[in-house]
Amino acid sequence: MKTIVHPSASRGKAQHGWLNSQHSFSFSQYYDPKKMGFGTLRVLNDDVVAPGMGFGTHPHANMEIISIPLKGALRHRDSTGNEFVIRTNDVQIMSAGSGLTHSEINHSESEDVQFLQIWILPKEKNIKPRYEQKTFAPESRHNRFLTVVSPQAEDGGVWINQDAYLSLATLEPGLNLSYQLRKNGNGVYLFVLEGAVEVADTRLGKRDAIGIWDASALTLTAVSPATEVLVIEVPMVQ
Repeated sequence: MKTIVHPSASRGKAQHGWLNSQHSFSFSQYYDPKKMGFGTLRVLNDDVVAPGMGFGTHPHANMEIISIPLKGALRHRDSTGNEFVIRTNDVQIMSAGSGLTHSEINHSESEDVQFLQIWILPKEKNIKPRYEQKTFAPESRHNRFLTVVSPQAEDGGVWINQDAYLSLATLEPGLNLSYQLRKNGNGVYLFVLEGAVEVADTRLGKRDAIGIWDASALTLTAVSPATEVLVIEVPMVQ
């Protein structure tokens, strides 16, 4: 097993008035040659957007873009005709494929929206652009991993154009929970949303992360109440 730890405080920071963002990997004006991604995981941004503000219409191509609202709601529009609102407990994916434009705007005029923006490099390039979102009941991840993104429809998550899997779990203190990697050659980037865990002989607090590869499984232990984690399993070879 090999590991790399990314403490929350080591993330890049960007403040633009309407946007407060923290970057786990190099993004926009934040650049660290040692943090260019983890396998095919290229971007993990922790964004807070002011009321009524957001990311105006802009293009993307050949990237799998996932949004997970943690608080509030986002209004999505894209050039393929999709127009939806995504809320807490929703997961959205946009396969940009051969190219599209989109916008993501805070749906509220009075409250911030906080969400994770995740980019994963695609398995196949230039596919037809695709959009999907689903709602996942919070109780369905209580003391277990719930798959919310998967290339396999039978997993129940939103579909991704990559051999990647995203899972959420909410854990009670003292609970041990094992995660079995789904595909040989994949690694796991574990991101603590709330609380604290111990994994791979490392204690992680809120917004800390650890990358683990050359392993087939990992076990984590919640060490504080209301612990929530996101596991991002991705191919390690781009």
